[in-house]
Amino acid sequence: MAYAAFRSIGAYVPEKILTNSDLSKMVDTSDEWITKRTGIKERHIAADTEFTSDLGVKAAQKALKRSGVALEDIDLVVTATISPDYFCMPSTATVIANKLGIKGATAFDITAACTGFIYALSIAKAFIESGMKKNVLIVGAEKLSAITDYTDRGTCILFGDGAGSAVISATNNKEEAIIDINTGADGEYADLLMTPNGGTGSAHDSLDGEAGSCFMQMKGNETFKVAVRTLTKDVKEILEDNNIKSEDIKHFIPHQANLRIIKAVGDALNMREDQVVITVEKYGNTSGASIPMAINDLYESGKLQSGEIMLLDAFGGGLTWGSALIPFVPSK
Repeated sequence: MAYAAFRSIGAYVPEKILTNSDLSKMVDTSDEWITKRTGIKERHIAADTEFTSDLGVKAAQKALKRSGVALEDIDLVVTATISPDYFCMPSTATVIANKLGIKGATAFDITAACTGFIYALSIAKAFIESGMKKNVLIVGAEKLSAITDYTDRGTCILFGDGAGSAVISATNNKEEAIIDINTGADGEYADLLMTPNGGTGSAHDSLDGEAGSCFMQMKGNETFKVAVRTLTKDVKEILEDNNIKSEDIKHFIPHQANLRIIKAVGDALNMREDQVVITVEKYGNTSGASIPMAINDLYESGKLQSGEIMLLDAFGGGLTWGSALIPFVPSK
């Protein structure tokens, strides 16, 4: 039987940095106010000439190089994004594949917001274990600055741009296999976090007049409560299902949305401080790119070693959620 193994990680962030001090000149806020409520100090912002696909390509190039998998051996590209290069088509995944020089591989996008990378992992795992694909390139890439309203202090302080990528490959060694992935969704809470315009669910009499509603909108307090409750429940379930205790997890890598959410979930799960990976202070919320960017930081710092178990956890618009238990097994 074929199993799916997490072989490599890569990430990229744009050069420009937007600090809390910079934002205080744009909206009624301050570094102290933002830091206290979110833990965020700065975020990276893509240049006008940088597309989401460009960010994804740079992250993917790192992941591919580290994996040792040749371009011609990649047979599936999945991109998780809510800020695609184009509305509907072509998919950002096809653009990324083309820019990388990957020809003929299956390629498509998924829209699961901040849970996108975990959803993409579940797709890669399913394709590989079914025998349909052998080497899957997954990319979480976001240019959220393009869909952020910089007059709304409730959202503009949160989001940044960036990309993360991983190569998932087939293996016959069960010890290397992704242990488990759990995903779910509940559309009842869709209005808590959404971009309300731009699709067939809203009128298009005047695009100019409705342009503002193409930006992300969020009901912050309600989202916070549902996020903490859902994330905690989801992680407890995946640990119990696999007979793993929280203290046995080497690296807990949650979606980097808000430091208060991360700490609340970590405390509820009795995670030690040294188990929890936190990067939100320097990147902000990068949605589908958040978790792979955090994994890459851990890897490049030398703290992620072969065989160590990662527990991933995310929650996003939809509402969507997901968790994953994954050993890091880099190519030798």
